[in-house]
Amino acid sequence: MSNDFNKNEDALKTAWSQVRQKLEVIEKGGGEKAIQKQKEKNKLTARERIEYLIDADQPFIEIGAFAGYEMYAEHGGCPAGGTVSGIGYVSGRQCVIVANDQTVKAGAWFPITGKKNLRMQEIAMENQLPIIYIVDSAGVYLPMQDEIFPDKEHFGRIFRNNAKMSAMGITQIACVTGACVAGGAYLPIMSDETIMVEGAGSIFLAGPYLVKAAIGEDIDLETLGGAITHTEISGIADYKFKTEKEALDQVKKTIGKLGDTTTAGFNRTVAQKPSKPEDHIYGVLSEGNTKPYNTLDLIGCIVDADSFDEFKQDYGKTIVCGYARVDGWAVGIVANQRMMVKNKKGELQMGGVIYNDSADKAARFIMNCNQKKIPLVFLQDVTGFMVGSRSEHSGIIKDGAKLVNAVANSVVPKITIIVGNSYGAGNYAMCGKAYDPRFIYAWPTAKIAVMGGEQAAKTMLQIQVAAMKAKGAVVSPEQEKEILQRITDNYTRQTKPYYAAARLWVDAIINPRETRRVISEGIAAANHNPNIPEFKTGVLQV
Repeated sequence: MSNDFNKNEDALKTAWSQVRQKLEVIEKGGGEKAIQKQKEKNKLTARERIEYLIDADQPFIEIGAFAGYEMYAEHGGCPAGGTVSGIGYVSGRQCVIVANDQTVKAGAWFPITGKKNLRMQEIAMENQLPIIYIVDSAGVYLPMQDEIFPDKEHFGRIFRNNAKMSAMGITQIACVTGACVAGGAYLPIMSDETIMVEGAGSIFLAGPYLVKAAIGEDIDLETLGGAITHTEISGIADYKFKTEKEALDQVKKTIGKLGDTTTAGFNRTVAQKPSKPEDHIYGVLSEGNTKPYNTLDLIGCIVDADSFDEFKQDYGKTIVCGYARVDGWAVGIVANQRMMVKNKKGELQMGGVIYNDSADKAARFIMNCNQKKIPLVFLQDVTGFMVGSRSEHSGIIKDGAKLVNAVANSVVPKITIIVGNSYGAGNYAMCGKAYDPRFIYAWPTAKIAVMGGEQAAKTMLQIQVAAMKAKGAVVSPEQEKEILQRITDNYTRQTKPYYAAARLWVDAIINPRETRRVISEGIAAANHNPNIPEFKTGVLQV
């Protein structure tokens, strides 16, 4: 290995180590004291519940671990959005799992909690996966009720989705291990089956204190809405158990009895290991992603050995397209090429930039994959579309629109991995969050922004200084430098993957060596939904 490769490897492993350090803090939820209080009540934590529920020999892909990261500081924070969620296997069946974390503000719902839960329901609906709710929540976080309660994508949408999923025939199971209060009480009752833990689980529209205040009735929690009440008197719940593990065992039994369903029929053969060693993927990108690299080297770390069949190899070279297999699954890959390459006229083109010919090629390839029912994988490291008079006169907007149209109307599953840059309209053309990828993940090296940091900071500096001068202020070079640094620091913070993951612009920040696994699990999930619409595109400028 070269010195450059070793430096690259060290830098990316260090970046992933920093992600892991942050995750270790997040995984403690509300902290050691809050966890200890759970133990004193003979209750498992959200992560322990999931660990007990899922099959030990199968992968679990956590979604939204960074949700809420560095948000809500004035409210004490909301680690992982107050829930632990992901896709795992229960009794051999791939399922979506959502578990309230009672150690975080008693499992109360912050705005990001609602967004995360809706994302998990979206995953269940898009892929027709069973969904398991492990309920232990105090309901809406009242100090922020105006940001979580009334709007279309707020708390109430959860129950609307419950009803929609039921109509779609998607299995929903609620295991009530703690409180389930007010509007949240509808979630388990709108699920197919409700399981409760005696002495811990409770379901009611109003708790004892509110009942006393509203109608003057004195009543204890268990009598009002405990497991015995709802299995023997109201009939709301279906099963009650003495312990959480017994309740989770019932979930396993129920999932284990589900009938087989029709699949989408995505092609899969026996998996082959990639031609590159597993750790080779760490050495492809330079530190800070400042140097060009050959995207084919990256692809070779992800796809099955000798499976990549490049499409239009000598045309539109700043985007690499090709058919391949990932863990045996047939895929179509669309990836930005970061090397300087020569076009058909022998002219050098900047890597990571989308030119007319590369946009045209990628659009055609995406259409081909839709016709053949081959899932698409996007590997993003894009700085945007080529600008300037030459590109404009050649119709870059037209060709870019053609690519965006193909991505937007694509009906096969799309999985996006943001490897490096994800700037401007390039984010859209390469299937960013707004274009409905089934799953979207980021490497620790990802940067998501409308433009690169240096250009953006200088643009904002010019605007800010001009505004100050218009008001009669005299701005010295030193002041300009200070303003530029402040703008740059803030912009850099906003482009980091942590910022994106906190707001669920991406589903997770992943270890680069896990790229192959998350793609495979994503296609496995998508294969559960056999309903692939007819592929149609809109009006295209030719």
